[in-house]
Amino acid sequence: MARATWKPHEKHGTLTKRADLPSSVFAFPKERAEPMTDAKHVRNAIARFDQVTGVSDEERDVAFANIKKAAKHYGVELTEKSWHELGSRPKTGRTTADRKKSAKKAAATRKKTTRKKATRKKTTRKKAKRA
Repeated sequence: MARATWKPHEKHGTLTKRADLPSSVFAFPKERAEPMTDAKHVRNAIARFDQVTGVSDEERDVAFANIKKAAKHYGVELTEKSWHELGSRPKTGRTTADRKKSAKKAAATRKKTTRKKATRKKTTRKKAKRA
């Protein structure tokens, strides 16, 4: 079992930027992924654990230890005994082909939106010159 590196960080309000947070408040400290500054963020880290990519099993061990420590501190119930129960790959129920199709469709939509905005800007400039 890995040793937890998480430490509570109670300062809220002015420290709203992610860059202002110390590495010790993240589930994955090297990646600075999944900050855990309150119970809501701990629950979010648990839910999104399998969505963090590019990390080793050892880093997942450390992250799970951090989540356990933060959950205990904030009173969040954690029924999982190992990070293996949370998984290491997103379980969206979608196939790779389906995700690629959605990404392609989204890219096409962004292109259309960008063109429309450019056309609106030209029209607005022409109207401004006339006035």
